[in-house]
Amino acid sequence: MATFFIEQFGCRATQADAAAIERQLRERGYAATREANSANVVVVNTCTVTAAADLQARQAIRAIHKQNPSARIVVTGCYAQRAPEELAGLDGVSWVVGNSHKPEIPRLVEEMAPVSARRAPQEPRGFVPLSMIASETRSSAHRPAQILTGDIQEQRELLVAPVEGGEGGHTRPVLKIQDGCNKRCSYCVIPQVRGRSRSLAPGRVIEEIRKLCERGAREIVLSGIDLGNYGRDLAPRADLGELLRRILDDTPVERLRVSSIEPMDVTEDLIAIFASSERMARHFHMPLQSGSDRVLAAMHRWYRAEHYARRAELVREWLPDAAIGADVIAGFPGETEGDHQATLALIEQLPLTYLHVFSFSARPGTAAAEMKHHVPEAVIARRARELRALGEQKKTGFQKAQLGGQLRVLTLNRQGINDSGQWTRALSGNYHDVRVSGQWSANQTLDVRIDGLTDGYLAGAAV
Repeated sequence: MATFFIEQFGCRATQADAAAIERQLRERGYAATREANSANVVVVNTCTVTAAADLQARQAIRAIHKQNPSARIVVTGCYAQRAPEELAGLDGVSWVVGNSHKPEIPRLVEEMAPVSARRAPQEPRGFVPLSMIASETRSSAHRPAQILTGDIQEQRELLVAPVEGGEGGHTRPVLKIQDGCNKRCSYCVIPQVRGRSRSLAPGRVIEEIRKLCERGAREIVLSGIDLGNYGRDLAPRADLGELLRRILDDTPVERLRVSSIEPMDVTEDLIAIFASSERMARHFHMPLQSGSDRVLAAMHRWYRAEHYARRAELVREWLPDAAIGADVIAGFPGETEGDHQATLALIEQLPLTYLHVFSFSARPGTAAAEMKHHVPEAVIARRARELRALGEQKKTGFQKAQLGGQLRVLTLNRQGINDSGQWTRALSGNYHDVRVSGQWSANQTLDVRIDGLTDGYLAGAAV
């Protein structure tokens, strides 16, 4: 039986794409392997949000080819959409498939002959071959890579089918209900590689969630690139809040989690929906990016620090135990030390519980890449360290507030042993990473008494 492995990078939406590819390959009779070095075909699903993400993808491709030179490597995702020629020049790559053509991957994999046969896959309509790229240095087992990509801005529908769930040990399936972005933040390359905002119709969302529940899913994560924009492209127009109400009314899902939402879309009406049902995970991730109004304006963000603060305070007023996370960029062009201190001061006063910190990375084709006064790398690194340290303080404070209390958690597919004995990893509705004493199978709901904090994890025993 032919085998495959998916090397995954990037956000929840990218993870949902990978899960859908996995499902489609399984349906065609392929078996997933646990490691890339034992697979016939390796799909590398890339991110391109930073230069570091690009580098990580290239390093992974080189390592896979070195360890498994006979494998066919298919590179896809956002990096593949942005710069396919860069990836096609790497040894071992057979195909580079952009986001515009991700649904073609299962067919391309099926058409690939075993490497020993040394025949090129059938050329699909619209593919663009690269003539003799690095052919002298490429392994004789591989022909020059071929590219299949197109204008992502022409896409008006979600191209990748939602994952059916239950395969490959996915305890918390991710359902992508929106893709693309109509905004033009000056630092962000995502609109170039994901296209315009497009949504999965509400009826289809309900149908997919019911399927996931039938297959045993207890928690489902709704993902998208700009979830707050959900439904505005549909006719009739839909709304994220209306969709959440309908999911709660029309499906049996036990816990519904929503991924990142832009702060101005976190309205009091939306927060009220979260507060109205224990089935909604008490978890908001609202990108901040900077606490300086001057930097926010240069980023082309459409809110200011006081607007963001009010949204975070609203969440805390309605849901005192909610997790509130934020993305922050260190070292945006022109960011002064005063701007950085303003960001630290704002985060210090906000009821945030964790941070995702990104060092600024100039992305080709973005307005920020052409700006003057880029911050030295050493300064960016120092500011990022300070932000991460503050994020850890916020996280630890939120964790300590749980000591002696009780959390309802969902067990995950990971177990281990420490000085206290065996434990099973679990996740609470308000995004606490918990180690539960004992061995528990994945996908169980437990009430856990929290009695410790060790190595950055909450610890406790099932009640």
